[in-house]
Amino acid sequence: MRIAKAPVLPSCAVIAFITFVTSIPAPAQESEASYPVKPVRFVVPFPAGASNDLVARTIGQKMSDSLGQQFVVDNRPGAGGLIGGDTVAKAIPDGYTLLLANAGPSLNNVLIRKNPPYHLGDFAPVVWFGYLPLIIVANSSSPLTSAKALVGYAKENPGKLTWGSSGVGGTLHIGLEAFQAATDIKVTHVPYKGSAPGLVALVGGQVDLMLTSSLSIQAHMKAGRIRVLAIAGPKRQSVLPNVPTLTEQGIQGGDTIAWYGMAAPAKTPRRVIEKLNQEANKALRLPDVQQRLGQIGLEFEGGTPEKFNAFIQAEAKKLHHLIKIGAVSVQ
Repeated sequence: MRIAKAPVLPSCAVIAFITFVTSIPAPAQESEASYPVKPVRFVVPFPAGASNDLVARTIGQKMSDSLGQQFVVDNRPGAGGLIGGDTVAKAIPDGYTLLLANAGPSLNNVLIRKNPPYHLGDFAPVVWFGYLPLIIVANSSSPLTSAKALVGYAKENPGKLTWGSSGVGGTLHIGLEAFQAATDIKVTHVPYKGSAPGLVALVGGQVDLMLTSSLSIQAHMKAGRIRVLAIAGPKRQSVLPNVPTLTEQGIQGGDTIAWYGMAAPAKTPRRVIEKLNQEANKALRLPDVQQRLGQIGLEFEGGTPEKFNAFIQAEAKKLHHLIKIGAVSVQ
């Protein structure tokens, strides 16, 4: 029996076959190595102008300069960060949609809701930028001059004082609940759609108190519209050197920090995560970044994705405790 020989392709067919093979899309690993090849959307789940926005824009610009693609800040405020968080949690995990992570969208809204639209596991931590001790402020017409005086007044007048926040489940709300649990006082919580509207209400006298960042109040402080009662952190801030901490005023366990980082949708390729982590750490070390963000009192961290994940898990444990003792209710 004769075995048929394989047909010999004419030269034009060989050329066509080679062209077809070389036109097949590059493997995923190759596209990951060349990341990014188009603009990256950096979702900030809060309004423009707040500390979250400043951190994202400062670091995002440096990453744009280094990587040659724009990191476009996309403000998606609402529901204490839930709307922006949901946008990123459900995005394609290719590294082109990132989250300015903080406690509101990344932790609080996940743990205090019975049926959250996403979960902690829907995000891949990239890098921890740092944290900012918050401050307790009052309207300048308020008779309160310190956190100690605030606690004394609240105990004598439970529920009379009003306390604004950036929304249910946000850092400012959870910080308020932690402060109430630590001091055994009761105030009336008034949530707003972001910290900026809350500050407007504070300045206008619609609420008595608020937790916020030093960046958010600079103009109001200069104009004498608000008074700072305490630093809700472990040490005094260089931008407010004369304001004592809660601990210095005899109040333990009421500290609150606003933390910032970068997260991606879960299942984002590890090579992309590592590249983002490397570039973000590089940006955090730049003198002008440290100078600008240092002005708002940011304590820099940086480090690996694993370091950021460990921090988030530790913060989750603290919130679970507040839920367990009834200081924060699941909604």
